[in-house]
Amino acid sequence: MKRTVTVDCFPQAAATYAPTHAIVAIDVIRATTTAVTAVASGRRCFPVPSLEAAVPMAARLDNPLLVGELGGNAPYGFHLTNSPAQVAPRTDVERPMILLSTSGTPLMWEARRAPAAYAACLRNVSAMAEHLAGWDGPVAVIGAGSRNEFRDEDALCCGWLAGALLERGFAAADERTERHVEQWRDAPADVCAEGHSAEYLRRTGQVSDLEFILSHVDDLEAAFRLSRGELEMVSGEALRASA
Repeated sequence: MKRTVTVDCFPQAAATYAPTHAIVAIDVIRATTTAVTAVASGRRCFPVPSLEAAVPMAARLDNPLLVGELGGNAPYGFHLTNSPAQVAPRTDVERPMILLSTSGTPLMWEARRAPAAYAACLRNVSAMAEHLAGWDGPVAVIGAGSRNEFRDEDALCCGWLAGALLERGFAAADERTERHVEQWRDAPADVCAEGHSAEYLRRTGQVSDLEFILSHVDDLEAAFRLSRGELEMVSGEALRASA
């Protein structure tokens, strides 16, 4: 198969690509940033698509940390909202984390059906591109989106990653992807502070998450792969061409 990259959006898009593509799920504000931050600290992370899936998962794990939001609110009984700034300083990394969000974790859940599935954010764009450099097939970079909108922060991260893959020999799968990369590949990280997601964080007193995201750009040299329902850190080195 050809080494192409496609940019798309929303959790339901994953089903289109799962049979044939490696999928990279992106939800910068905030699910993939929270997940990547947790795993980078040494904590196990299990993204779930719904509250109904979280309950039996919690019963199977030892003293799990329940982290997440639905419609912007932490579900009853959860310990933290979906916040990388709150997860990062915690020292109880032996507690596995169950992560739930409105659109980011459903996207990760759907992506896991692909032959290779990853979660990425601004923290590891370069490492993710380097890891995929040896992938001998198509890649779909999918933003989680919110309220039927391809949010600026996800569009930015998708554009950065897709642009980095083009530099590594991939071809854009369609004109839509070409236009997306042209618009976003050289945009600054500060774009994240201008969209509706950033506005929501400010309005709800969660600006610490926005500050965390903007102060942690390309600071991790690792990719994060979804395997059997768990997000795991893997080497930032390129995959073998036979992967």
